[in-house]
Amino acid sequence: MREAVLQDAIRLALAEVPGLVIWRNNVGVGTVGHSQAKVRFGLSVGSSDLIGIVRMEDGTGRFVALEVKTDKGSLSPAQRQWMQLVRSLGGFAEVVRNPAEALDAVEAARRGA
Repeated sequence: MREAVLQDAIRLALAEVPGLVIWRNNVGVGTVGHSQAKVRFGLSVGSSDLIGIVRMEDGTGRFVALEVKTDKGSLSPAQRQWMQLVRSLGGFAEVVRNPAEALDAVEAARRGA
């Protein structure tokens, strides 16, 4: 399954989770106008595919970063660094490979894992 199709399936599954807001984070470089000036978009190089906030059991919110990978996909060094940064500051970051893993990850984040 292509990553884009997998990501759509995960986003649909997560749309049903109460207390969760998730956004698609497109990261890359594009060109603008006649000059073809290069413009970076997305949070940062290496930032996760899905970024959001989940309401935790105690009512507070927690930053969530989910990196979508196919069964054979692996993290780049920049993605690994991003996930370590999120975790070091109290957020939740996880690699997910199917909708069930994504739902489990969000519930783990909600519980404070």
